[in-house]
Parts: sequence; structure tokens; C-alpha cells
Amino acid sequence: MRRVVITGAGAISALGRTAAEFAESLRAGRSGIGPIRSTDCTQLRFQNGAEVPDYSHAAWFEDRRADFMDRFAQFAVIAAREAAADAGVDWTAELRERAAIVTGSCVGGQSTEDIGFVEVYKKGNNRVHPLTIPKTMANAGASHISMEFGITGPSFTISTACSSAAHAIGQAFWMVRSGMTDLAITGGSEAPFSFGILKAWEAMRVVAPDTCRPFSKDRRGMVLGEGAAMFVIEPLEAALARGARIHAEIAGFGMSADASHITQPSVDGAARAMQAALKDAGIAPEAVGYINAHGTATSANDPTETAAIRKVFGAHAGRLPVSSTKSMHGHALGAAAALECLATVTALRDGILPPTANYSEPDPECDLDVIPNVSRRAEVEWAISNSFAFGGLNAVLVLRRAGSGIL
Repeated sequence: MRRVVITGAGAISALGRTAAEFAESLRAGRSGIGPIRSTDCTQLRFQNGAEVPDYSHAAWFEDRRADFMDRFAQFAVIAAREAAADAGVDWTAELRERAAIVTGSCVGGQSTEDIGFVEVYKKGNNRVHPLTIPKTMANAGASHISMEFGITGPSFTISTACSSAAHAIGQAFWMVRSGMTDLAITGGSEAPFSFGILKAWEAMRVVAPDTCRPFSKDRRGMVLGEGAAMFVIEPLEAALARGARIHAEIAGFGMSADASHITQPSVDGAARAMQAALKDAGIAPEAVGYINAHGTATSANDPTETAAIRKVFGAHAGRLPVSSTKSMHGHALGAAAALECLATVTALRDGILPPTANYSEPDPECDLDVIPNVSRRAEVEWAISNSFAFGGLNAVLVLRRAGSGIL
């Protein structure tokens, strides 16, 4: 089987409009959480989110094309464009046929759907936008990426709540590793800031009224985010042959299902996914030098994830740096794992581990080294990125640093 590397990365989020801006915000421990401005939140119990600031499609799309795309699909194409440019892909006819697109999205074009419901149920109109269906469908991001680059190989979208992008990246990794495809664009995108879905999250009573404090004893819940991160991945040999810059290697992927509860996480389920990913990568737990945690700042997730990490890593867990970057870019649902994969890649590449921001008080149930508030310089060879979704669907990626004789 072939080794698979990341040669291109792109992002748009509350932490910046490029992957470089995203990385700089992480290094600075700068939170993108603030008042939501794209939606009227006066009737909600919370008003804060991690929103792409002052977003307008005009910088990236002509009005006519933008009219065919929900905000989440626009984010997907923006990030994919940056990733492809970063990788320096030469789109030959053969490569277009041999390339794949695998994206993750949890709610798809929710803003478009919400607008349609307002027209029909609130305003009493008998018509909605004629493009409501193609704008709403969760695969719209993948479809528009396909059209953007003329890619005619396998293209599909995975929707597994907040593990969506991890499952997408993992499947794309396996496809490239096996030789099924020679290159893939993969990641996730989401834009959940519409009144209807925010009301639905309010009803769950898991959203913090102020900010996101993962692993901190005074945490009050998650904070929603939006955006996208996309990657170009390809075989190591192909990347070296064309002299491409290698950000990191994807070395393993693991999945599991809790089979226990629709919203409450399971220690055993999370542990099985981490163990499966380590086995797929062929490394011992002690080799891992950093974990980008799922870390939602909810009362249920953080102690459960801590217990799962201790179950898998044993005594090594006490020496293992763990942080949740949701404290800065928010919980971007189907895009969360893509943003967190990018955070992990930049940590390996740049030798700077991102912090858990907004941390104020140790919790005995979350007794890990959570890199509180300030980023940390550390040369790490191996890292994992955890994603544990509602529905008990877990996905874990193993990443390896490029250079130092590894590649």
C-alpha cells in the first residue's frame, strides 16, 4: 500500500480566510468566538458563535454563480481552491479522471432551507427559490468542487454529525493508499447560522451563553462555528517526484460505533476508534506526542474523552499534551474535524502545539495536560485528531510529521 501525504491545505473560518491566517490565530491562542451577526439572535438564549467575520461572496464568486450556492458550499470551494493552489496541482485530463472528492457536512444548506420555510410558513407565500433543492443538498460542496476543477472521478459526501469530515478524510486516505485514486480533495464545510437550526441547538441546552471552555471545570457548553478546511492528498512517491511541499503524512484512520445512546458519548466507543487508528498506522500508543481532542466543553464529552484517552494511553496519558481548538474556531459540526485536522497538521509542521483557550479552572475529571491558554513549542512526530459524534459514530485520524528523515 502507498504512503499518503498532504500537499495542499485551505481554510476559511472565524480564525481567518486562509490556512495561514488560521494557523497564526491558533499559535496566538486567539479565539474567533463573538456575537453572531449574520442572524438575528435576540430570541435565543445565546448570541455568540465562531462566525467568518464580515463574509461576502463577492470576493470569491460572481453573483450569478453564488446564487446557485448556499454559504456552506461557497466555503467548501473557497477552501478547495486554496488547497489546490497550495499543492500546485497540474490538472491533466488523466488526473481529473483519477482524482476523487470526499467531503463531510452535517446539515448542508441549512440557511437556504430555513429561508424556504420562512417563505412558506411565516410569510404564507406559495413559492420558494427555484434552486432550493440543489442549494440545500449536503453534497453541493463536493459537486461544486468537481465543477470548479473538472474532476470526473469518484465524488461523494459523508454526513455523520460532527465526525463527518474525519470520516471523509479517512475514506479519501484509504482510497489513495489502496490505489483506487491517485489524488483526492477532502475535508468538510458547514454554515449553521440560521435561526431555525440555532433554535434547535438552543433546545438541546448544550450551547454556552458566553464562550467555549473545554476541559475547564467552569465550562458551560459548546459554541457553534462555521467554515471549511480542505486538503489535497496524494501518494508520497508522486509528491516527491513533482517536488511538492509536504505538510504532513496521513498514517492511519480508525472508526467505531458506540451502539449505546444517541447523544451520550461512550468511553469504550471512543477508545476503540483510537485503538483502531493506531493499529491502522502501525504505531504504539507511546509514540503519540499530541492529541487534538474532540473537546466540546460539554459536561458529557470532556470527562468521557479524558477517560477514553487514559484507557488507550495508560501511564503515557499523563505526559501527553491534549488540546481542544474548538475553544477558538468553535464547533463547526460537519467541518469541525477538518479544521481540527488542519490544526493538527500545522502543529506537526510548525512545531507549535495549539492551546485550549479560555481555560480557567482545573477539573479533576479532566486531569490531562490540556495546554491551557498559551501555545507550546514542541517537536512532535506523531499526533491524532479525535472526532466523536452524536449517534455514537467515532472517527480518529493519525498524522505524522514530514521531514527529519521520515519522508
